[in-house]
Amino acid sequence: MFLKSVPDSLYHRAPVDEDADVRLRYLGTAGFVVEGAGHTIVLDPFITRPGLRETVFKPLVPDERRIAQVIPHADDVVIGHAHHDHVLDAPCLCRQTGARFIGSPDACNVARAAGLSASQIVETRGREAIATGPGTLRGLPSEHGRVYFNRVSLPGDIPEPPPWPARVTDLRHGLVLNWHIELAGVRIVHIDTAEFFADEMQGLKADVLCLCAIGRKYRPNYVAEAVALLEPKIVVACHWDWFFTPYEAEPKCLPGVDLPGFVEEIIDAGAEAVVLPFDGVLGLHS
Repeated sequence: MFLKSVPDSLYHRAPVDEDADVRLRYLGTAGFVVEGAGHTIVLDPFITRPGLRETVFKPLVPDERRIAQVIPHADDVVIGHAHHDHVLDAPCLCRQTGARFIGSPDACNVARAAGLSASQIVETRGREAIATGPGTLRGLPSEHGRVYFNRVSLPGDIPEPPPWPARVTDLRHGLVLNWHIELAGVRIVHIDTAEFFADEMQGLKADVLCLCAIGRKYRPNYVAEAVALLEPKIVVACHWDWFFTPYEAEPKCLPGVDLPGFVEEIIDAGAEAVVLPFDGVLGLHS
């Protein structure tokens, strides 16, 4: 399969401002670490990244050592939906760090299957304010975007804890939640699949928008509408990489992702476009 490399000139590699109120670190796929005011929120961590053959034919086992190396600390781990590339590593990370697991009923059933204690699980259907240290989280109900062949991958719910270790087909997307985060005076919106409901975002603004790249061509006016609604100064591209390669390997673009074109759309919509390398950090001010 032909996979395109990311032009080095596309990456944001500026030094991080030491006085930044919040630091946003990219983990690949839709994963981010948000740090501010002494508090750490992790979104959709996926560090294990099993190969394509392993994903298709074997139960999926989180790589505990690698997860601990990449994300040594977390207070809250927040899940957008329950596909394997969003939820697989989260229960392990919560067990290692003592963090809360926050997500939909479907995602929380994955956490239960993995043996996470009830005291660490926060289940939500969205629209409620959830305190996260000195900040606030709010899930924004959505649907999974259409991806290849204009179809949704692995649709359906997870009404009870699946087998564990799970196979990829056990991990249906379930309820999809985009997330609005306020921490240390910085507002971040995380959209981990190329869909959102405008009604759920009315009245909300973002300083930074983390926006899924794959599938955008199937969602009319995706970038322009998201930027017009939320008015972010910065849009950080995510979910653009081929996530079947090891975390330390050179990232390649998923088939169908035109990353330079995505950047151009963001700029045309009136925001600054940022592409971070894995472990790349962006400093943000309130």
